[in-house]
Amino acid sequence: MPRPGDGKAVYDSIMASINELKPWLSFVQKEQSEQDVELNIRQSYISFLKRDDLRLLVFLKETGEFIASSGLHRIDWSIPKFEVGYWIDSRFSGKGYMTEAVKGITDFALNELNARRIEIRCDERNVKSRAIPERLGYTLEGILKNNSLTPDTNQLRNTCIYVKTV
Repeated sequence: MPRPGDGKAVYDSIMASINELKPWLSFVQKEQSEQDVELNIRQSYISFLKRDDLRLLVFLKETGEFIASSGLHRIDWSIPKFEVGYWIDSRFSGKGYMTEAVKGITDFALNELNARRIEIRCDERNVKSRAIPERLGYTLEGILKNNSLTPDTNQLRNTCIYVKTV
């Protein structure tokens, strides 16, 4: 889970990856300071403790270096169902780390939290993001046409919904 003090590492990763993240993620559209990111980390820590949102930070086993953010979001404990979200520091992209993290998070949700439904939603054009649920055996349940705007250019976009159900 995110902990107070993790903000600098997350901020550095966002800044190193801003060009790759901007087309897909709304949180990188506005300029953020290191202090803004630290505040967000602290809010995520509180949300985690309250079980409102289970953000997780991903670190390399060998070095302890921060490389990605993921977690279980839009939680409905009555089912229980979750949405897995993720982004990776582009310096570590393409090495299988995000697939490994999402697999671990998926297994945790299914085996420890008794998830009945797990969703991964992503822009239809985001080939790298789509590859992760496809590799992990998620089913493409549908594509929502023109359901939202791209965060960077406000153009209509389609959203893929991948699911695992029990």
